[in-house]
Amino acid sequence: MALKDRIQDDMKTALRAKDKQRLGAIRLMVAAVKQREIDERIDLNDAQTLVVLEKMLKQRRESLAQYQSAGREDLAAQEAFEIALIQEYLPTPLDPSALDALIAQAITTSGAQSMRDMGKVMALVKEQAQGRADLAAVSARIKSQLGA
Repeated sequence: MALKDRIQDDMKTALRAKDKQRLGAIRLMVAAVKQREIDERIDLNDAQTLVVLEKMLKQRRESLAQYQSAGREDLAAQEAFEIALIQEYLPTPLDPSALDALIAQAITTSGAQSMRDMGKVMALVKEQAQGRADLAAVSARIKSQLGA
């Protein structure tokens, strides 16, 4: 089943169960996916849907930090709930050792020698780590391995 379809089905389930909090969060995901489809005039596949969900997850994490620093625990709780819900749709994250192995393989495959080759390595890693690792952290790991 496609990721978009799974989200739609879960929205219907939450609607039937009258779970307002879950329904609201899922509707936000559906709206974000539809907005991107309308903007780009395409039907999103699973990989593109994952990109949308990752963007939403990043926004929620930033908002959570801001709400916690401002002492707004009510809003922070809502953001934490949405983060947990979005993560249900993402693939299982890569553990650090698997990520390092993936980066090492990409460096070998691309023949990267220095920081100038980082784009090649990042392109290879991004294909396999999309939705499974924070790409900013992946970038930092690649820099450290190429710089060493």
